[in-house]
Amino acid sequence: MNTETTEAKKGIILYQSKYGATKKYAGWLRETLSFTCIEVPKATLDMVKQYDTIVLCGGIYASGIAGLAFLKKHIVQLQDKRTAVFCVGASPYDESALEEIRARNLTGGLQGIPLFYGRGTWDESRMTFRDRALCRMLQKAVAKRDPDTYEPWMKALMCAVGQACDWTDRAYLEPLLDYLKE
Repeated sequence: MNTETTEAKKGIILYQSKYGATKKYAGWLRETLSFTCIEVPKATLDMVKQYDTIVLCGGIYASGIAGLAFLKKHIVQLQDKRTAVFCVGASPYDESALEEIRARNLTGGLQGIPLFYGRGTWDESRMTFRDRALCRMLQKAVAKRDPDTYEPWMKALMCAVGQACDWTDRAYLEPLLDYLKE
């Protein structure tokens, strides 16, 4: 067996999950790809440099992607790696919203890294006090608007109030898996 071919397929999944949805997607990716999977805070540059493919999975919080700071900090040393970002949010998929996330987060050396999206979960009872308070303030602001003018994320926010929802679905991983097979 050619070791070079085996080595070229090695990959690592770095993830940062606050409420569990991102961790679930990272686990599904690990099962499918047989990549190493590790939480971002436990990852080191020396560890990650051993792999040819890097997939960063992070939740979206306040328009930022959790764990992305690791890539930003080390992108120069990792520029020869095949890299992709899979972000997880509570909103339904919306191309324009994803473009905003891309424009805000994938800047500088991260520009051009493919970005993929999966819908996560919503459970106010599991949120930190701060997150719950921020969401309630946002809900109050959105509630003042005419529902006919709601963007997709606003509709989702208002529908999820007081509920526990799990929208995770392996199907969200398909575009990322197709990219990795190219």
